[in-house]
Amino acid sequence: MMRFDVVTIFPEMFEAVTRHGITRRALEEGGFDFRAWNPRDFVGDPHRTVDDRPYGGGPGMVMLPGPLEDCIDAAVARQRAAGVERPQVLLLSPQGERFTDSVARELAKSPGLVLLAGRYEGVDERLIERRVDREISIGDYVTSGGELPAMVVIDAIVRLLPGSLNDAGSASQDSFSEGLLDWPHYTRPEEWKGERVPEVLLSGNHAAIARWRRKQALARTYARRPDLLKDRTLAKEDAKLLEEALREQQMQEQQ
Repeated sequence: MMRFDVVTIFPEMFEAVTRHGITRRALEEGGFDFRAWNPRDFVGDPHRTVDDRPYGGGPGMVMLPGPLEDCIDAAVARQRAAGVERPQVLLLSPQGERFTDSVARELAKSPGLVLLAGRYEGVDERLIERRVDREISIGDYVTSGGELPAMVVIDAIVRLLPGSLNDAGSASQDSFSEGLLDWPHYTRPEEWKGERVPEVLLSGNHAAIARWRRKQALARTYARRPDLLKDRTLAKEDAKLLEEALREQQMQEQQ
């Protein structure tokens, strides 16, 4: 069982993970284990202080290392008691490595993770050096805290765990699972506001459908995320499909 422990001053935010959707069902069915820890519970002053002004001046506040380390220690101890010898401690940070599908698949192999959701201007660097194994960023932008990024990481990983999705093939066909964006999807009715579902999807020819989907995935990736194809050597059939898709698109634009 995958175990998640999250260090956060807003544990109630994680009800989005524990009480809704796929993650709720996976949690209830024992697919993973979750606990949130509040560093305010590890301080003794009446104000439950977990932050202070930064040395050197500047705006904002910095999270204190002491309460965070005590909180991390408790989370790590819980995981060790459950049999996780050395859970990885991850800090959600705009300065971390970019979170990708491959990183999610790598982390999904871990028996346990401790996620540190920072707040304010950041976390005391000494705490990072002492206790953080890896910094993770979900994108080149800044959120108000690490809670939303932590939930993104948890959700992406849980989808990869056995039994989390009703259809075992769903995760393997998602965008980025093969380094490509997903193909277009359609459902009933066959015609909606003058637009019809592509005939190939109604044909029942599974080989033709698979070929069409692959071609659409390649074309969409080429148009929207060319960086994903930049250093990729396409297989002969994929190169043929992409060339065919671009030719069809050019013909449509000329009509």
